[in-house]
Amino acid sequence: VQLQASGGGLVQPGGSLRLSCVASGIIFSINRMGWFRQAPGKQRELVASISSGGSTHYQDAVKGRFTISRDNAKNTVFLQMNSLKPEDTAVYYCNAASQYGSGRFTPWGQGTQVTVSS
Repeated sequence: VQLQASGGGLVQPGGSLRLSCVASGIIFSINRMGWFRQAPGKQRELVASISSGGSTHYQDAVKGRFTISRDNAKNTVFLQMNSLKPEDTAVYYCNAASQYGSGRFTPWGQGTQVTVSS
């Protein structure tokens, strides 16, 4: 399994970023896919997920600011992040999401760092 996230960077508060993640070694199209994040000193948490049919779910903290989407033909999941806040600073990872909100596959991959700071 390979989960390769990209698109992170340093952005000012209020700015935007678009993350991408290419998954290989899994049957991408049948899996609910999720974006997770881990801030320093905190546990990894599920931020947003999207089912194989396109239904989405968001953590309250990011509702209205983040949008998850997927391209099954390219085994890719995206996260559009707008109105970024300093508290969004974290390493972001993608994985298939279990019903319990955890990642289904290992290894997780390196993730992509998002830093929101002025």
